[in-house]
Amino acid sequence: MAAEGRTFYTVAADHFNCPIGSYTHNIPVPEHGAVELQQALTLMTGAGYIKIDDIPSIFRLPSEPATIIYAPLSDTPVDPDVVLFAGRPASVMLLVEAAMRAGVAAQLPMLGRPSCMAIPAALAQGTVASAGCIGNRTYTGLGDDELYVAVPSRDLERIALEVETIAAANQKMGEYHRERRELLSW
Repeated sequence: MAAEGRTFYTVAADHFNCPIGSYTHNIPVPEHGAVELQQALTLMTGAGYIKIDDIPSIFRLPSEPATIIYAPLSDTPVDPDVVLFAGRPASVMLLVEAAMRAGVAAQLPMLGRPSCMAIPAALAQGTVASAGCIGNRTYTGLGDDELYVAVPSRDLERIALEVETIAAANQKMGEYHRERRELLSW
């Protein structure tokens, strides 16, 4: 909804419908939610979606948030903790490269499932890319041709200062590689 321009907030109880998201956001769930979490983990491990050994490496917020505000960056009523970008791979590449140039990229591979762990991962490690899991894609409508980048807001300015340099460098490198491809064509 925030991607569509709406600003709203949630409290812990609003997250009970998603036991995995509650887990990554460190939101204690009532007894029925704990049963759902176990059922979801059993399904995920039984289907081969995750291994039981993967669970401890899933990033979690260090403490339960009182509220979570979702808003377009230009309309956020408070300074955000994390800014979530969704985009096509070429745009995501530029954003991640700018974060690398700024020295604020996490030293992690692209995250897979669950994609909701990208927020605590970004807070703990720096800018991260996420492929977006099937659950997230189902509920949010993220396109098959889109990925996420989660950026701690503390790093936004540093990344913004590097985007122009990275875009220009990629333009120049693209020209080089296109010329080289022509030379290498048989």
